[in-house]
Amino acid sequence: MELIDKLLHFGFTRQEALVYLALCTDGEMTGYETAKCTGISRSNAYTALAGLVEKGAAYVAEGNAARYSCVPFEEYSRNFIRRLDTLRREISEDFPKKKHPEVFDGYMTIRGRNHILDKILYMITETRYRLYICIPPQIMSLAEEELSILIRSGKKVVIFAPEGYTLEGAQIYHTKADPHQIRLIVDSSKVLTGLLYASDTESSTCLYSMNSNLVDVFKEMMRNEIILLEHGLDL
Repeated sequence: MELIDKLLHFGFTRQEALVYLALCTDGEMTGYETAKCTGISRSNAYTALAGLVEKGAAYVAEGNAARYSCVPFEEYSRNFIRRLDTLRREISEDFPKKKHPEVFDGYMTIRGRNHILDKILYMITETRYRLYICIPPQIMSLAEEELSILIRSGKKVVIFAPEGYTLEGAQIYHTKADPHQIRLIVDSSKVLTGLLYASDTESSTCLYSMNSNLVDVFKEMMRNEIILLEHGLDL
């Protein structure tokens, strides 16, 4: 069921996901065989198969009885993401602009592990000049590709991480920070801070802000932390 739930994010209905998995594991089948294999009605099986063909997730071979085969998930998912990215660019170009642009100077609470992860990765990718980052080691590994791209593009990346952590091109300070703590400063204009837990999605909470006073406070805290670490003092 967990795999089916994940497939829903790739444009499948629940029955389409069930039928798609059956085609991928059992191979080419007719509509009748699909219904028998999955336990759903024949009419629902044919509806799901037609949906998969329309979405580009299955092929149909015509004959005395139409037989259906799956498009490998790697191929389908790449096509799905490529189409989605094209659509994203088209929407971004046509999206209406605010009539009265304003600078967000308040504080925004972000709750939930996945939402916080999304915000971290987005802040990294939107960095134009410099990034100061302190996030849990298991999250750091998820962000390494984005961090490496940032470094290769010539951006300054300063990382606070546990002893032993390395990333080529980054300026790293080894520290014994709270393993759940998050601190990011992007371009001296945006800050994200809070706690992110490995499994408890509801307890993870962060504060995001572009308030210049708050950003200055965190910059000063990190500056002092760097001074202490450079003098070999544990925090």
